[in-house]
Amino acid sequence: MKSFISGIVFAALVAIGGGAVMLFGGFVNVAADEPHHPLVFSLLDTARERAIAHHADGITVPADLDDSERVRKGAGNYAAMCADCHLSPGVGESEIRLGLYPTPPNLARAGEDGAAPLAPAEAFWVIKHGIKASGMPAWGRGGMTDDDIWNLVALLKALPVMGVAEYRAWVNSSDGHAHGGQPADEHEHGHDRAVDMPAQDHEGPAAHTHDEGTPHAH
Repeated sequence: MKSFISGIVFAALVAIGGGAVMLFGGFVNVAADEPHHPLVFSLLDTARERAIAHHADGITVPADLDDSERVRKGAGNYAAMCADCHLSPGVGESEIRLGLYPTPPNLARAGEDGAAPLAPAEAFWVIKHGIKASGMPAWGRGGMTDDDIWNLVALLKALPVMGVAEYRAWVNSSDGHAHGGQPADEHEHGHDRAVDMPAQDHEGPAAHTHDEGTPHAH
C-alpha cells in the first residue's frame, strides 16, 4: 500500500514538473491560429456554457423585447459594435472574424455554426460582462446601460429571420452608435456607416485593399 501511494505521489510530481516546464518554458502555444486540443476545447466550452447559465439565472427579462423601438435602437449599436465579429444578414464572412479564435458565433444565422442561440437572459449577461480570452468585450464597462443592452438583445432575437433589406432598413432608421445617454455623434456613427453600405450577397461583402495592394473581402 505504501509503495502504491508513493507511486501516485511520484506520478503527480512528474506531471506537475512537466506542466511547469511547458508553462514557464513557453511551450504552450497561445497563437490564435492554432486550435486547442479537442479535450481542452471541450472543457473550456463546457465551463463557458455552465458559467453563463449559472450567472444568467435570476435575471429578469423585460416583457417588451419584441417592441420595434427596442429593435430599432439595438440595430444601430449592433452595426457599429457587433457586426464585424458576429456578421449581419447577407454577409458571408468578415476579415476580423476569420482571425479570431474561438470563432465568434454567426448571430445573423442562428445555429448555422453549431452554436445554439443564447436565451435572452444569457445574451444579456454575455453582452454586459463579456467572456475572458475570447475577444468578447464587457460592454457594460464600455458605457452601455442595462437598457441599451436589452435593446441589443431585442435585435438579436429578431436578427436570424431578417433579410438584407430589412436589416439595412432597421440600421438606417436607428440612432446609430448611441448608448449610455450619449448622443450618437459622440461615438462612431453606425447609421452613417450603414447608409453607404455597398450591395452584398451571401458570398461575402465588398472588397477592400490592404497596404500591400492585395484585395481582401470583409
